[in-house]
Amino acid sequence: MSVDLRLVGLRKEFPGHDGGPPVVAVDDIRLEVEKGAMLTLLGPSGCGKTTLLRLIAGFEEATRGEIWFGDKRVDRLAPNARDTAMVFQSYAIFPHLDVFENVAFGLRMARVPEARVRERVGRVLDLVGLTGLERRAPSQLSGGQQQRVALARCIVLEPQVLLFDEPLSNLDAKLREQMRIEVRELQQRLGVTSVYVTHDQAEAMALSDLVVVMNRGRIAQVAPPQDLYSRPNSRFVADFIGKANFLSGTVVDTRTVDVAGARLPLSSDAPVAVGKTVDLVVRPEAVVLRREEGQGARGVIARAAFLGDHAEYDVRLPSGDLVVAHEANPAERGMFGVGDQVTVTTGPLHPLPPEA
Repeated sequence: MSVDLRLVGLRKEFPGHDGGPPVVAVDDIRLEVEKGAMLTLLGPSGCGKTTLLRLIAGFEEATRGEIWFGDKRVDRLAPNARDTAMVFQSYAIFPHLDVFENVAFGLRMARVPEARVRERVGRVLDLVGLTGLERRAPSQLSGGQQQRVALARCIVLEPQVLLFDEPLSNLDAKLREQMRIEVRELQQRLGVTSVYVTHDQAEAMALSDLVVVMNRGRIAQVAPPQDLYSRPNSRFVADFIGKANFLSGTVVDTRTVDVAGARLPLSSDAPVAVGKTVDLVVRPEAVVLRREEGQGARGVIARAAFLGDHAEYDVRLPSGDLVVAHEANPAERGMFGVGDQVTVTTGPLHPLPPEA
């Protein structure tokens, strides 16, 4: 597939406080996004993800670097000349206009003929499930419906790149989960290249073809959601994406590692030397607990929590390390209790490269 969005050495500096050194918000970002893909920028507050989105939109001017839409360089163009549309966190819909006129606003500003406006607005309202609500005022709509209006107002413009600035953060948890499914299905149906900013890891995993984890203005890792979760390239990424256990072990052979005297499986795609001490990561759902003794590390349940669809345990190993384990269907399988002795085994442990 062709590359629809390309960022080359992008950097953004803001003036320092009281004449001090400049603050680097975005530092040497290099990215390529294929046509029709959904790319999510994920990271903690202050990592640079929103600044990067605003650079793509043209709301901020890059200190240096290039932004390309296909074969067209756009970083020197004004925002309205970049063929983008942005769905904002605050919806930013006009309270004095009804649903139809909110969605039609950009087309009217572009002087699109009236017959074409009605055809395009009607098609998009049907696409987002708002047919029949054309004459409702925004104050008569639910939060989810208002968000659909904001989304419709953007996609009716048929932009080359669609931008999302934490658009679901004002919704309650259940509606947010429903809307992220709708946003993803709509984006795939339209085939529009999209960049989505969020601090919510679950949202990023559910929505994205590619996730960019950012830290201190730089890219920590770019990968599809499954690869990012199962093969993080650093402790920061592993810790930021979901829950993770960090252990230390000695490589026995290409498939085995010794952790606290227990032989546990090692990820087969890990290029590590035999005899080397390595830092390892394993997700809680890959940790298996058994009452009976056997191959694995013995431990003691230090904490047990029933969480509905799964139980969460902290298991203390003889080394003093705590391992978090998730077990499905606790109502059927029964719970371990605090103080119970268990044997701990795991799925393949993924080695982490040394911290820079």
